[in-house]
Amino acid sequence: MDFQIELVVARFEEDLRWIRRVPKSVRVTIYNKGVSPAMPPGFPKRDGMEVIPLSNEGREAGTYLRHLVGRYDSLAPITVFCQGHPFDHAPDFHDCLQTLASGEEREVGANSPVPFVWYGFLDETDDPQGRRLFVPWSKNPEGSELSTGLLHEELFGAASPAFFHFRGGAQFAVSREAVRERPLGFYQHALELCTSIPLAAHSYERIWDRLFGEPAIDPATLGPGGVLYRKRIRRLEGGNRVGEIE
Repeated sequence: MDFQIELVVARFEEDLRWIRRVPKSVRVTIYNKGVSPAMPPGFPKRDGMEVIPLSNEGREAGTYLRHLVGRYDSLAPITVFCQGHPFDHAPDFHDCLQTLASGEEREVGANSPVPFVWYGFLDETDDPQGRRLFVPWSKNPEGSELSTGLLHEELFGAASPAFFHFRGGAQFAVSREAVRERPLGFYQHALELCTSIPLAAHSYERIWDRLFGEPAIDPATLGPGGVLYRKRIRRLEGGNRVGEIE
């Protein structure tokens, strides 16, 4: 089968049974950084699915960049990158894949002038050191700062902007043409930076769109504090079930 879309999954011990719902027309490549098998016993075989073991370093950014480097000359027309459980950040992820696979309203790639699209429900803003968002993050108890500004300067040879606008979760689709706007050496260098710059994966989360073109989020669309919730979050409206998304 000539796959027009490839789904790249960065897995670390997540349950991947959700892949059963991925359209059969989508090639699935799983990079498994966990110690357990990527797929449970008895999982039905499907054409075009491959599991590749990978050392556990660089978080999802290292996984994505390894795919771009290794498959630079054989990329699918559209590649979708996601984490092992994409729904925390993109609860409509299955719907996005179905829409993309149908070709009826292709939002990126062959039938669309858009080279890149974020997947997720929360647009956010951070500064080059992560002081606005990353430093006070509950999962960063040490209050570590980021080096997003340095990463930007190393990658693009240009001064860092004052703010980065991104969709949380580091999940997106990109066209083959957009990837190849930059040479293979660019992605090889990006992969090196993924391990040489501390916490680089969190910085990449903030700049993926810039690797493939212009920033994808217009800051004028964001609300107070540089944030835009694209779906209703019940816990922010006084609901009883924390984190429920409608």
